[in-house]
Amino acid sequence: MAKGIRDKVAIVGMGCTRFGERWDSSGEDLLVEAFSEAVEDAGIDPQKDIQAAWYGNVFAELGLGSTAMPCAQVLKLPFIPVTRMENACATGSEALRGACYAVAADVYDICLAIGMEKLKDTGFGGLPTSGPGPKGRFTWPNMTAPGGFAQLATRYFAKYNLSPEEGKIMLAKVSAKSHYNGSLNPKAHLRRAVTVEQIMNAPIVAWPLGLFDSCGVSDGAAAAIVVSAEIAKNFRQDPVFIKALQICTTSGEELWHTEWDGTYIATTTHAAIAAYREAGVKEPRKEISMAEVHDCFSISEAIAMEDLQFSARGKVKDDIAAGRFNLDGDQPVQPDGGLKSFGHPVGATGLRMMYEMYKQLQGKAEQPERQLKNPELGLTHNLGGYPAMSVCSLFIVGH
Repeated sequence: MAKGIRDKVAIVGMGCTRFGERWDSSGEDLLVEAFSEAVEDAGIDPQKDIQAAWYGNVFAELGLGSTAMPCAQVLKLPFIPVTRMENACATGSEALRGACYAVAADVYDICLAIGMEKLKDTGFGGLPTSGPGPKGRFTWPNMTAPGGFAQLATRYFAKYNLSPEEGKIMLAKVSAKSHYNGSLNPKAHLRRAVTVEQIMNAPIVAWPLGLFDSCGVSDGAAAAIVVSAEIAKNFRQDPVFIKALQICTTSGEELWHTEWDGTYIATTTHAAIAAYREAGVKEPRKEISMAEVHDCFSISEAIAMEDLQFSARGKVKDDIAAGRFNLDGDQPVQPDGGLKSFGHPVGATGLRMMYEMYKQLQGKAEQPERQLKNPELGLTHNLGGYPAMSVCSLFIVGH
């Protein structure tokens, strides 16, 4: 019988670039920057110690299209297996999953997971047009990410009897919290705190989502060195152990019939149940110390709080108002600023989330103001797609 991955794998080194408009750096530069930090953090010799690697990248900005060869060449990996991964916005977590599973299967002892995206030079802004999308990807002519998540918001407001004003205030508090956290983070893309009033008065992108309810896209890279749990303390005394790793991809049923009411993300809901079972978590609201979730839009973070069982259905508004998810709250969410403030280079985002959990568990957040007190378990939630058709990757990590 399958026993899961709990405590079989540990992360012993991580690296993350500053996210942003990195006009001064190429995609190769970003890969090297994240890789170098991770290797130094783990104290390994990359030419001798890394046995396999997984590279997450969505838009294939480096040469040779969708192959992993550019990554292997840039990092000078010594004739080892290197696999390029893509799973929409969950790509960074997918790269980490590949490395973790290989180590858990006892195929390798030391693996690399790395993700990178260099979007600013491409002009990509996140809004698709009809016909083939960037790099030949198909997009629906009348579907945009803001539009899809705006429908999630309006349906949620209607089901739980929130007036437009109440709903907008709830969402504004989500974004204000993330921007404040990002303002404390030297690696964040957007480092300016904004007020609820500014967010409420910002231009609308797709009602009720305004400019500050929507994350941008960034350049950046992040990396992790993964080893078997048995040898983790040979590398450092404070490794971070994988407690659960679950991925859930839509079956399409959300669009086939009417049982899905449009107020939650089905993949997150199912992945959370499986992850908590694997990690032995009985009460997520009490046991999960902190989380990084996929706040591509403010509504996606609010909904995730309920899908992850941090808040009861229809009650997240009360927890947001009470400051539960603030840095000084009972269950901090987005301590690094999240996608909204830290940034979203698609192929790196899942690994960036893990970078924050890793540093927080070690007591090494970049700024003392952001360091949480004695966290025990951290969760990352990396979502790709639209509310009605998505892929969700969840990790739970701890000591």
